[in-house]
Amino acid sequence: MGLTAALIAGILLDALCGEPRRAHPLVAFGRLADALDRRLPRRRSAGLLALLVLVAGPAALAGGLLSPLPTPAGWVAAALLLWLCIAWHSLKDHARAVVVALRGHDLVGARRAVARLVSRETDTMAAPAIRCAVLESLLENASDGVHVTLFWFAAGGLVAGPAGASVCVVAHRVINTLDAMWGYRTPTHVRFGWAAARADDLANAPGARLAALSLALMGDRRAGLRCWRDQAAALASPNAGPVMCAGAGALGIRLGGGARYHGAYRERPVFGCGRPPDDADIERAITLIGRTLWLWVAVIALVDWTWH
Repeated sequence: MGLTAALIAGILLDALCGEPRRAHPLVAFGRLADALDRRLPRRRSAGLLALLVLVAGPAALAGGLLSPLPTPAGWVAAALLLWLCIAWHSLKDHARAVVVALRGHDLVGARRAVARLVSRETDTMAAPAIRCAVLESLLENASDGVHVTLFWFAAGGLVAGPAGASVCVVAHRVINTLDAMWGYRTPTHVRFGWAAARADDLANAPGARLAALSLALMGDRRAGLRCWRDQAAALASPNAGPVMCAGAGALGIRLGGGARYHGAYRERPVFGCGRPPDDADIERAITLIGRTLWLWVAVIALVDWTWH
């Protein structure tokens, strides 16, 4: 087994099995991070130290466990780690749960389902806002939890084999998890979570732009590239902006607009082009992201073949 086979195996394990329901390592990691969050002072230095320890520990453990293994066995173990780190199956399930509730005219259930995907407040959301929230989350989280995960797995694997792939993919997943827990500009985390947020921005930067490009290529190419070029700079996130604008343009829909976050209303620009989204656009987005996933597999396989 080599890099490409391990990549495909990890994706297929996620597609067939989803996330492990018991004893997922990220659950234990989240509890540890939460315990540190409650006990450490609200200073940038404390947040930086916590980030370094929590990233270096799991990454070093992954590398240490895989380094002594023969190469074929190492790639098998790396594929299992990729399965634990990739988040495509669960993301699709959460998005489709919202669609089921909306089609059943269950607005309360749709609000409850979309709250599992987004950090904005959902208690008073109307159906159009719910659809926008799901689609934005699909595009952004597919970049973070699928495209960038594959990017670092492939980059580490090409340079340093199965141990390199495992170190990179675990480090990225840990950084992304810490950003999701600490990276908000709330009074509690604006200083403590600064390091996690900046590390996530840096780790996601190359993969997010490749994700934006692939979304545009696999959808309405001209609209996707135009929306990315003209609109992404207006969005707050340097990585989510290109991905969401390219994805909205590729789908021919408009997203964005104001929303409430942590008790405060935040005005956000409208982006994309065309019409407001409907329920069917959520499945269209899943299909588009799925096409980009296999495009990435093909490109990585080609690079792997030429590299070696």
